[in-house]
Amino acid sequence: MSTFISEPGTRLGGRYRLEDRVGSSGGWAAWKAIDETLARAVTVLTFARGFPRIADVVTAARAASRLTDARLAQVFDVEEDWDHAYVVMEWVAGDSLEDLLADGPLDPGQGAEIIAQGAEALAVAHAAGVAHLCLNPDSVRWTPGGGVKIVGLGIDAALAGVTADDPALADTDGLGKLLYAALTAHWPGGEWPSLPPAPEVDGHPCSPRQVRAGVPAGIDDVACRVLFQRAGGGDPPITTPAMLAIALNRVIPAPVAPPPAAHRGYGTGTGPAPLAPGPPYREYGGPPRRGGRDTVAGRGASNGRALAAIAGVLVIGVIGIGVWAFGHHGSAPPPGAKHSHSASPSNTPVTALSPQTATAYGPNGGDNAGQAGLAIDRSPATDWTTDSYRASPHFGNLYNGTGLMVDMGRRVNVSSVTVTFGNMAGTHVRIEVGNTGTGTGLAPPPGFTTLGRSGNAAGPVTFTAHGSVSGQFILIWFTKLAPQSGSSGHYQADVFNVAVRGSS
Repeated sequence: MSTFISEPGTRLGGRYRLEDRVGSSGGWAAWKAIDETLARAVTVLTFARGFPRIADVVTAARAASRLTDARLAQVFDVEEDWDHAYVVMEWVAGDSLEDLLADGPLDPGQGAEIIAQGAEALAVAHAAGVAHLCLNPDSVRWTPGGGVKIVGLGIDAALAGVTADDPALADTDGLGKLLYAALTAHWPGGEWPSLPPAPEVDGHPCSPRQVRAGVPAGIDDVACRVLFQRAGGGDPPITTPAMLAIALNRVIPAPVAPPPAAHRGYGTGTGPAPLAPGPPYREYGGPPRRGGRDTVAGRGASNGRALAAIAGVLVIGVIGIGVWAFGHHGSAPPPGAKHSHSASPSNTPVTALSPQTATAYGPNGGDNAGQAGLAIDRSPATDWTTDSYRASPHFGNLYNGTGLMVDMGRRVNVSSVTVTFGNMAGTHVRIEVGNTGTGTGLAPPPGFTTLGRSGNAAGPVTFTAHGSVSGQFILIWFTKLAPQSGSSGHYQADVFNVAVRGSS
């Protein structure tokens, strides 16, 4: 079975030009496209002839299109012709929660705030009769503008044929798992490809405070009430997104001071979602802020305000909170966030630096070790590639990453690294800098610093240092692969050239 549209350059509806296929599964495909009428990027979902759930997806998309909360990814257009149906959705740049957890758990207040915003958005959706039902670490995105986006609302479930007897409880359980992941960088109740399973006692996941020191008791209590359906402190279990939002608003700490305004610009990076339960079709998200929330702005300052923000009868209050979430200065960016400006580590002039050698770095000695030097030969016609993996962009579900180690020959101050990747979108990659070229191969060596990251690396991408980043070795570390060009169901990453700028 093949999708009815399979070639870049095709136009749908006389205005949506397909550019790159960014995800696919049995019976559907997703594309990055350009809306030529409005000159903006969009995501277009197409279907194979005979895909049995087209009507369900179209119905879900129409329901989602009626919602206007800024924290819910928007549906722009739907064509329901059975043989040529398609859905046009918002293309949102940035990092998913999965991306943000690649370096470990988030600050507890920061992680709780992200989930609180997601819960508020889903409370609005549930008040309108729309549920998600397929929440996973790729469903929550942080945009470069500084706010949460929930993606795949209703549509993911329709694609996968997922239903629930109690949609509110199902989404609350999903939010609870995301909160647990944000606090611990572990996944409770089963496995997720990029996160280790939560440690268990007597067959039950440990509480966040048992897994990670420093989680405030109030946040831990809320996580346990929602995820394990426990009552706590006289409060009942949490069974709806609105209840979760209110509970988190009460316990998220206020920040000590707002961050400098210059820290609010971030680079973009996008990528298709991972495996089930959420279908991998969208491109959304970006890095969140560190710290807590601004109680002066009214989020968590009083129970009455929180209740008004969540209650279906006062939906406008929730929308107002969403506007605040995008604009307030209540927290700071995480380490390694990709900024729109750079800072030179010294007054030394920045020049082009020449890498000395490149070697494969990863499990079992890395991928395609004999071709590693082609990534630094300055030829646009030669490249190093990872191995080709089947069935999953997460390296065939064999391990969590692989990479290319570039040796500069001496310790240097790195201002920027420009990597020319292949033209297939969807690669997730981090640029790490350190002083040893050896390690386990299962992760970057100890002591490496993240210079930048992308969730949708394709073509030339420049990663710019913010502050002083120095070391002898530069590691290009892949955590998810793009679809392999010309080979359905296979995944691979390409590096055609690595250019480094900085000073000795």
